[in-house]
Amino acid sequence: MSQFRFARLALMLAAIGLNAAPALMHSASAQNKDAAAAAQPPADSVRPELFKLLDPAQIKPLMDAKNYGEVKNRVTQAEAVQNRTPYENYVLNRMKLSLATATNDEAGQTAALEAILASGKLPATDQANFTQALAGTYYNAKNYPKAIEWYTQFQTKFPQQAASVNAPLVRSYYLSGDYATATKLLRPQIEAADQAGKAPASEDLRMFASAANKVKDDAGYLYGLEKLAAYYPTDDYWTDVISRGVFRRPGFNQEVFVTDALRLQFAAVQKMSPEGYADLAELALKDGFPTEAKKVVDAGFAAGVLGTGGNAAKDKQLRDRANKEAANDAKNIASGEASAAKSKTGAGLVNLGWAYVSMDQFDKGIGFIEQGIAKGGLKSPDEAKLRLGMAYAAAGRKDQAIKTFETVKGSGGASDLAKYWILLVNHPAKGGAVAAAK
Repeated sequence: MSQFRFARLALMLAAIGLNAAPALMHSASAQNKDAAAAAQPPADSVRPELFKLLDPAQIKPLMDAKNYGEVKNRVTQAEAVQNRTPYENYVLNRMKLSLATATNDEAGQTAALEAILASGKLPATDQANFTQALAGTYYNAKNYPKAIEWYTQFQTKFPQQAASVNAPLVRSYYLSGDYATATKLLRPQIEAADQAGKAPASEDLRMFASAANKVKDDAGYLYGLEKLAAYYPTDDYWTDVISRGVFRRPGFNQEVFVTDALRLQFAAVQKMSPEGYADLAELALKDGFPTEAKKVVDAGFAAGVLGTGGNAAKDKQLRDRANKEAANDAKNIASGEASAAKSKTGAGLVNLGWAYVSMDQFDKGIGFIEQGIAKGGLKSPDEAKLRLGMAYAAAGRKDQAIKTFETVKGSGGASDLAKYWILLVNHPAKGGAVAAAK
């Protein structure tokens, strides 16, 4: 990114350098030797002795041939001319800018640009480019306070072009250590892109999250992580989002929603930790979903996470157990339908439905979960709605999944899980899948 910014600056400097040098006019009165001592050159002209040194028609071939030594010699001679007018100084500084640009002399570029802008001779049509170029030279020199000063001045003077320097201005604040201002400027840009259905720049999101973290803005940091997980999903982003937004959220009901939180992580990431796979599989077995446990264990082995190291034997025992119970469940699941239907509450139907979903029998499973929710008497209706939403997602019924998740408003982690399921359904993670469908 820094090379890209430097390239843009170099092109801009080239454009405003020799190729855009002012047309030089030497003073007619100065050509008259008899009147030379008595007459001052007009305000916007140069005397013959300077003209012969700075004439673009002579300088350009030297620059094209990279004969910078001769150009520098001419500049030095011009500087020795006494009593230069403001316009002559302006012309001289334009030449200095061309030379400094060609020789990558950043200090020379900065000094020349400062002088040109302060001269009062620069045409109004060139003011914006020169101001932006000066800000860029300060940015490249890592003089961020001065870069901020000139980028801010640019936005004030040229409001219609203000957006063109938003990125380097924000980076200047960030790199100068003013993280609070960086987040303040970045948030509206991220929100605008998000609302327009466009992906905010990855660098902007990473910078926002980093800046928020540095000023201990936990809510801002989580917001940045959520957008990164949405638009640039990685296992690290999703793991951090679920950790901060669910597991570590005050009031999280571990007893009720830990399995659903692990299901979300299983769906969102390509590779969980060994503990993540083992815990989810154990919980699924405990709750009576051996086919789900089998899928989780198989994914852990396929990822090379389970079955290695000191826990290899334990992992294999878990896999054998999951395989055996899943096979038995597949044979006997239908026998539980009648008892679930006769139950006073809908809990049995919801559990039966989720078991069918884990077996990829989505329509049948969804039907039972819907019946269970309608029957009522559930200890945790939000948990049942989460399962229904996950079932719709596993079946590829995105719109119904989102509508279902949107009805989850409860506490203890329910609404947080629903929020992140919506995020995942709208922005599928690479390689991820709904847990039940893996």
